[in-house]
Amino acid sequence: MFADVPLIPEAASTHATAMDELFYFILGVCLFFSTLIAVLIVTFAVRYRRRSEAERPQPIHSSLKLELTWSLIPFVFMMVFFFWGAHLYFSWAHAPADSMEVYVVGKQWMWKMQHLGGQREINELHVPVGRPVKLTMISQDVIHSFFVPAFRVHMDVLPGRYTTLWFQPTKPGRYHLFCSQYCGTNHAKMIGEIVVLSSDDYQTWLNQGVDGGMAQAGRKLFQKLQCVTCHSADAKARAPVLEALYLSEVHLDNGKIVRADETYLRESILYPDAKIVAGYKPIMPSYKDQVDEEEILQLIAFIKALRPGQTPPRTESADPPLNPILDTKQGK
Repeated sequence: MFADVPLIPEAASTHATAMDELFYFILGVCLFFSTLIAVLIVTFAVRYRRRSEAERPQPIHSSLKLELTWSLIPFVFMMVFFFWGAHLYFSWAHAPADSMEVYVVGKQWMWKMQHLGGQREINELHVPVGRPVKLTMISQDVIHSFFVPAFRVHMDVLPGRYTTLWFQPTKPGRYHLFCSQYCGTNHAKMIGEIVVLSSDDYQTWLNQGVDGGMAQAGRKLFQKLQCVTCHSADAKARAPVLEALYLSEVHLDNGKIVRADETYLRESILYPDAKIVAGYKPIMPSYKDQVDEEEILQLIAFIKALRPGQTPPRTESADPPLNPILDTKQGK
């Protein structure tokens, strides 16, 4: 499947085109000045060579104009490289607000993908053409790196910490996915594909049978772990209300304020004593050895979808729908 990997992969995303423009500009500048310097070295070596033992070179006086020229020209080019690169970096660091979200767990030696709609994949990721896709990634064991050459995207996937990247495919097809960080014996086999489909084909793929979305799976896990016993959102609640918590400001008992993003939620599940919410006692147990990274992502998806009045009762026989925006986002 990966026998025929081109030296220069095709450009199949909006990132690829912008990256290639900068790369070829830097390459052209470097080739020009490398050639110029090499030619000048050879020319001066021949023209100003010593022709006899008695020859003595004439004193050379410095030239301010010459020194400024060979200092300012490289400086100008370096500033162009810097600001162009910084512009691209900041545009790639923040995914568009309407990005489709996918969660990725790297482990020896495979890529495990979870869509908000509940679809799961191993070493494959199906996405629609022309739509930005945001990946939230974490490793279950060692450091991996998510690398798609045709999209010109690359990001380390770290244990114990979420990293993100986003891309927008520009043409349907199947594109190589590699782990570019040596991660153990079978590192070379940690490969996969990004499958870019047309809108109609992607909708057909989405409509395959799935038993609920990630948020619903997180809701069931929330019930199974008895989290609702304390996070009940009623008068008997012994822990903070989780409704509309995601990305809100959380006041801690030490006077600090933190933002309830994915990293904070994961830390609160695994290490609840790390940041105690003001007004509550540190009574929550750690779930470090009870849930894996995929289940943590499901719990986070549930909390992200939780809106006022949607906290599950202490006992329930059905699964009422959560935030419809998050639960159906993938299918739009």
